[in-house]
Amino acid sequence: MSFLNKLFGSKKAEVITLNSPLNGEILDTKAIPDPTFADCVLGPTICFKPGEDGTIYAPCDGTVTQIFKTAHAITITSTDKVELLIHVGINTVDLKGEGFEAFVKDDDVVKCGQPLIKFDQTVIAKAGLSNLVPVVICNAMDFNSIEFAGTRSVTTADKFCFITPSEK
Repeated sequence: MSFLNKLFGSKKAEVITLNSPLNGEILDTKAIPDPTFADCVLGPTICFKPGEDGTIYAPCDGTVTQIFKTAHAITITSTDKVELLIHVGINTVDLKGEGFEAFVKDDDVVKCGQPLIKFDQTVIAKAGLSNLVPVVICNAMDFNSIEFAGTRSVTTADKFCFITPSEK
């Protein structure tokens, strides 16, 4: 590092952005009927209400860390080292995979916008479960700041998360 960079700081790191994992709406996190997600116990959390599509898309380029065997949840590590959990519905693990189809497997490299999971909202509703989709940033402590977009309608082309990298 040059003397001037040490003295005045190097070029500021660019903000990392994530696209919406679905077409639908961003809701207040307090709408999630599960205190673990609503109270952001696992990390900064945002809540999505899916539209009719019923598909989860990769919100960034990265690698599938884990796709749950029931396909109700997936973890991805972005190329920028953001670790995120996308959880389709609340208590949907109880469906034992019924109504869910995974298009990826563990360790798959994914591109932003790539379909990851298809889910049948009718199956979720018939079971009396919530179809809300919490998304959690699991390694928030690795970054300077994380900001989410406010409540609004979104498509997979919309940015929902803005992360300021740590200055290391």
